[in-house]
Amino acid sequence: MVFKKLLGALGVGGPSVDTVLQPGPALPGGLLSGEVRLRGGGSDVTVDRISLLLVARVEREGQEEEDEATVVLERFTVGGGFRLAEEADHTVPFTVTLPWETPITELHGQHLGPVLGIRTELEIAGARDKGDLDALAVGPLPAQEAILEAFGQLGYAFRSADLELGHIRGTGQQLPCYQEIEILPPAGHAHAVNEIEVTFIAAPGGLEVVIEADKAAGLFTEGHDTVHRFTASHHAAPQTDWNTQVGAWLKEVIAGHESHGATPSYGDEHGDRHRSGPGAGAVVAGVAAGVAVGVVGGMVAAEVVDEIGDAFEGDEDEEGGEEEG
Repeated sequence: MVFKKLLGALGVGGPSVDTVLQPGPALPGGLLSGEVRLRGGGSDVTVDRISLLLVARVEREGQEEEDEATVVLERFTVGGGFRLAEEADHTVPFTVTLPWETPITELHGQHLGPVLGIRTELEIAGARDKGDLDALAVGPLPAQEAILEAFGQLGYAFRSADLELGHIRGTGQQLPCYQEIEILPPAGHAHAVNEIEVTFIAAPGGLEVVIEADKAAGLFTEGHDTVHRFTASHHAAPQTDWNTQVGAWLKEVIAGHESHGATPSYGDEHGDRHRSGPGAGAVVAGVAAGVAVGVVGGMVAAEVVDEIGDAFEGDEDEEGGEEEG
């Protein structure tokens, strides 16, 4: 989806901007290419800077209830320092590297729920305006895809995915938010665990896989959460028996034993417990039959936002605050 927005802050007749991204999903830590197409307005102007902002819709906990905000995950400078003549066309090609922790928005072509965008920002004569917003699709890394497929092969079903504002202590997380992928257990494990939440913290050297289990209450015990952290190598992904590996992780998680020494906890910057509610994500459709994730008829996708501008609308002030902080 690409749309144009007149730079209102620069006055009627100002330049317009249209950013076109390369087709197909990007990958975490991978390259994103495209071009920024400018059209001059009613007078010559000097474009001081062209910036691309990787923005995301995230859930955050308020004092009474959860709400959503727009946060800037990364800012890239892709051009600037040139004169744009009246009604002239000017194209700036770009290639940038996405953060390794960039959330996954789709799997095998099915939208998972998180909403990411690339916002184009121009600086002209000291004025700065958000001129274009484009939806960004991000697919999984090979290790992430293999792990999710293993969950499916073991009978687990995708429920939803969302982005949570905050940090997971004890991990190498760099971004201000993390992604939770909620997975429902098969009937054979439903008595032991209500749901599994998986978070990937990707880095050049591999993955941290944080698994939180919402353990079901027993006849003489109360339900509670257990959190475990595992690691996975990017290079070993093709040779790994992921069904066996993930099965071993799940056995440990369900048994409730601590993994790798310290147990990380989910928290915001103040260290408070930070969890999404049971209704996080709008579940509307199942993945088409034959999907390799192995949960045919069970994996469901969050509702795709028809117009990404609607998802980010009204967050201009909030986005700026997150960026400056």
